Amino acid sequence: MNKFSLVAAALIAGVALNVNAATVATVNGKSISDTQVSEFFAPVLRGQDFKTLPDNQKKALIQQYIMQDLIVQDAKKQNLEKDPLYKKELDRVKEAILVNVYQEKILNTIKIDAAKVKAFYEQNKDKYVKPARVQAKHILVSTEKEASDIINELKGLKGKELESKFSQLAEEKSLDPGSKNQGGELGWFDQSTMVKPFTDAAFALKNGTITTTPVKTNFGYHVILKENSQAKSQIKFDEVKQGIENGLKFEEFKKVMNNKGQELLNNAKVEYK
Repeated sequence: MNKFSLVAAALIAGVALNVNAATVATVNGKSISDTQVSEFFAPVLRGQDFKTLPDNQKKALIQQYIMQDLIVQDAKKQNLEKDPLYKKELDRVKEAILVNVYQEKILNTIKIDAAKVKAFYEQNKDKYVKPARVQAKHILVSTEKEASDIINELKGLKGKELESKFSQLAEEKSLDPGSKNQGGELGWFDQSTMVKPFTDAAFALKNGTITTTPVKTNFGYHVILKENSQAKSQIKFDEVKQGIENGLKFEEFKKVMNNKGQELLNNAKVEYK
């Protein structure tokens, strides 16, 4: 978002009052409605309904709107609307909006055939794959002996008993601040996420088992509990077709805009000096 977008929303686009608008504040006798605040912050809210936001968030946005409105009022009192800098910036904002409207008009004319979308998916199936993943916990310690002692303490445990004891030891002994308070939980990760020795060890385990020897990485020594796993799988067409269509549409849009720009340039009298 450029620095003029919110100001432009207030000064140029204006605010369309809704008959159902509710007053959320008054400033120097002037009423401020929830519709005004909602429309002003529409680019930030990105589809969220202002009225359903938590009270503290609504209050913060209302306060920001009031501050912005007070600045506008103060600027008008100083006759800044007649200032050359204001006029220059206003012209720049108008031109930017005009370009956006121009581009949106062109974008809306571009249609991508459903068969083309499907063909793109079939030709690029290798790009639409969910990699194999594992869910695991770990306990990180500084020495191999500490890791071996933990493994011995967990030896023979299975199922919920193993998970419970592992979480307890992680909270007590792990040096990883990001996971120790969650019982060593790392969540789901694929083979590209962690360092190779750790990944290799985690993926080699069976679900519900721990490493039988300490796993050394540049962080220290790890004991790993593999909780669950998911095999590599193909992402279905329906899950990605909208993204593919949008991508193809944008590529076509770039071509159309480039051709249009070149056409206008060819028909213009340009002198480089």
